[in-house]
Amino acid sequence: MLGQGFVSAAAIAASVLFILSLGGLSNQEKAKRAVWYGIVGMAVAVFFTAFGPGIGGYWWMIPMMLIGAGVGVYVAGKVDMTEMPQLVAALHSFVGLAAVFVAWSADLERRRVMAARAIDASMEEFSAFAALVATKAPDELMFLQVEVVLGIFIGAVTFTGSVIAFGKLAGKVDGKPRQLPGGHMLNAGAAALSLLMAILYLNGAGFWTLLVLAALAFFIGYHLIMGIGGADMPVVVSMLNSYSGWAAAAIGFTLSNDLLIVTGALVGSSGAILSYIMCKAMNRNFINVILGGFGGATAGEAAEMEGEQISIDAGGVASALNDADSVIIVPGYGMAVAQAQNAVSELTRKLRAAGKNVRFGIHPVAGRLPGHMNVLLAEAKVPYDIVLEMDEINDDFPTTDVVIVIGSNDIVNPAAEDDPNSPIAGMPVLKVWESKQVFVCKRGQGTGYSGIENPLFFKENTRMFYGDARSSIDSLLHLID
Repeated sequence: MLGQGFVSAAAIAASVLFILSLGGLSNQEKAKRAVWYGIVGMAVAVFFTAFGPGIGGYWWMIPMMLIGAGVGVYVAGKVDMTEMPQLVAALHSFVGLAAVFVAWSADLERRRVMAARAIDASMEEFSAFAALVATKAPDELMFLQVEVVLGIFIGAVTFTGSVIAFGKLAGKVDGKPRQLPGGHMLNAGAAALSLLMAILYLNGAGFWTLLVLAALAFFIGYHLIMGIGGADMPVVVSMLNSYSGWAAAAIGFTLSNDLLIVTGALVGSSGAILSYIMCKAMNRNFINVILGGFGGATAGEAAEMEGEQISIDAGGVASALNDADSVIIVPGYGMAVAQAQNAVSELTRKLRAAGKNVRFGIHPVAGRLPGHMNVLLAEAKVPYDIVLEMDEINDDFPTTDVVIVIGSNDIVNPAAEDDPNSPIAGMPVLKVWESKQVFVCKRGQGTGYSGIENPLFFKENTRMFYGDARSSIDSLLHLID
């Protein structure tokens, strides 16, 4: 068993490593080193926490840690990079459920301590956590009760919300916004009842209030995310990331674990900032996202589509690429689903070898997770310096010969600027239609994940390159001079 001094020093070291990790992830070239900072920091945190003072039952704990690590390695090995968003959502749910269980356990131990104090019983046979609770003064136990309430509510909302987000991202749950009859009033009613349960609990009511509180919060998390459309999923994932951080911080307060408090606060605050950035990139109000979602009712009739979608074959696309001097590729979730990033990387290599200026335009909410496209392109070894953010490349489309859009819909939709009744009206988009030619690589004529029509597909300078993204890009490779 390690002394408290070692544990405190480890907590500081791990906190610094986590901060360095977050800071490094803001830069593609430093991201790999930043991930290692996080890995080392977590290893230090787990080791010094597990073997710190007051911890026992190693013959139970060590096997569970090994089993958990084994499951983590197995799942990480099985999950493709294209499935990373749903994995992140699933992992958020574990944090939320852990917060609920810890809060329940904390209250049961608090009740045992209170009962022991009432009869002046010995605490020797109690658990290490009960002994920790026993050191608290009566007013400190009141704070513990507040921590329990917050841990249960935030954790339960995070758990069911993350499960539904996982289902929507994985295609197991319909991506369209759906709510039970009563809509937002059900959420408001459940929140009011949750507050009532918290008040009753803080005024001495039984453990049943925490069970009811958890059930209500489970419902809120489920119904809240079910009512959010698929196009808002990037914001939802970052929002749930924030929730999981605050849930972890609540656990830290309950367990008097400073490192868990710091780590939870880092995750919670960074997730909240990321959610704000995502909302700004979509010209969306955060509250509007949570209570609404794309695909819902609009202020009026959406504009009618004029023209027709004209298809083109691989030979036509290749001919335009061979004649072009400048090319911009705009990837989206369709590239991820088709696992076409390596084919796209090879096409990029061939075009650059032919002396063409090839770059990538990345919208902040492309894919199903912030940075999703950047990760896929980095995996396929696309050079970092030609992968540009929307603000860096949007002014270059008018002077670009060819734009290839791979599986994107909303982020290249001109209705965001032209149609005030569109669900995405006002959202900043990549203005690909301003280029000389646009080729849209798409499976079919459907509206895509969010269910919103895209006038880009009907424009005179746009041609639809139908088919699976990987097969379509592969068909171009042997046609490029």
